[in-house]
Amino acid sequence: MLTPESRAQWSERLQRLEQPLAIDPVLLWDLVLPLLSWLEHRCADRQRRVVIGLTAPVGSGKTTLAGQLAELAGLLPLRLAVASIDDAYRPWSERRQRLAGNPFGVNRVPPGSHDPDLFTAAIAAWREGAALHLPRFDKRLNQGHGDRAEPITVRADALLIEGWLMGYQPVSAARLDSWLLSTSMDLSDAERGWLPCWNRALEAYQSLWTSCDGFWVLQPQRWTQVKRWRLQAESRQRRQGLVATTGNGGITAKAAMTASEVSSLVRASLASLPPALYHQDLLPRAELVATLDGRRRCLRVESGAQASVSSSLIG
Repeated sequence: MLTPESRAQWSERLQRLEQPLAIDPVLLWDLVLPLLSWLEHRCADRQRRVVIGLTAPVGSGKTTLAGQLAELAGLLPLRLAVASIDDAYRPWSERRQRLAGNPFGVNRVPPGSHDPDLFTAAIAAWREGAALHLPRFDKRLNQGHGDRAEPITVRADALLIEGWLMGYQPVSAARLDSWLLSTSMDLSDAERGWLPCWNRALEAYQSLWTSCDGFWVLQPQRWTQVKRWRLQAESRQRRQGLVATTGNGGITAKAAMTASEVSSLVRASLASLPPALYHQDLLPRAELVATLDGRRRCLRVESGAQASVSSSLIG
């Protein structure tokens, strides 16, 4: 948490913003600003460029939060680059092959649909003094299936990578089998059959997680809130009238996802890596954990160790 001196410094800095941020005050003062102060301290050393993983379920506002962090970092000054694990999605043809026959009917989201080595290699070169070359993925391309976009090159002191599975680690086969025997989670036979596949796919992400200096976590008060959050996000996108650019430069109208598509996407995240196994295991290793209510307002911020205990009560 911020010291009284740090709070006074941030109050002065925030006055320099042209417009106030539309962010929950508790989230701002108890999570966002402490995290930026933490980053400022870590970057002051300059011996190692800092990489942070921001973990949060789909629809929780993590992309918006990452953008706010990048904006506020400019008040320090601190050059904070922001990317998503989704920017490492594999090309369309490769994803289609890897996810063929999956029980959710999706062509992205579950572990295995990304190529985390893209980030691992970029981070290694950046830490050796090169500019930061970040992959990019455009979900509007390829008739809404999404595909690789042109990478970008940025100058940065720190990198934040956000995503729903950041930091998740595979569990042992014995533990997975034991959990499947005791869980009350409603899983189809097909979903149960694919769980070992998703679990093994996480192994490819571990080098990227090792490259991270820490993890910050947003979690719902109830995991049943996630679907509603994602439906609300799609509703906002529909009102905004999304436009997709095709690979040949043409413009194609693209509607937001249907309710059925949203359900499949949310199901793919929650049933491929059940929170009771993978999210819960991440909490003790997290720097800070923020718990959000149904309206995505911050209820509390805890250390990872505290959250690993209190979150056992979260459904």
